[in-house]
Amino acid sequence: MASSAGSPPTLRSASIPRRRVREMAEVDQMDYETAVAELERTVQLLGKEQDDLAESVRTFERGLALARRCAQLLDDAERRLKELAAAGGRPPVP
Repeated sequence: MASSAGSPPTLRSASIPRRRVREMAEVDQMDYETAVAELERTVQLLGKEQDDLAESVRTFERGLALARRCAQLLDDAERRLKELAAAGGRPPVP
């Protein structure tokens, strides 16, 4: 019997990384309000008992990506506000 370690990936296992990449790209396009709402929903999901460990891990990974997106958007907004304050409330000239 052949070892499963040497066998080629199945269609299902090969499609999982593409799905994750697509989900992460979706998160990267979210505005702050959408990302926060999704993060809240994800936290609620994590608070519920789940039977599938792999699904729990995927949910946790999505939560991390959402939290990173929210932090990035907040950092961008803070930087922009500092630029405006430094320019006396006027937008800086590009």
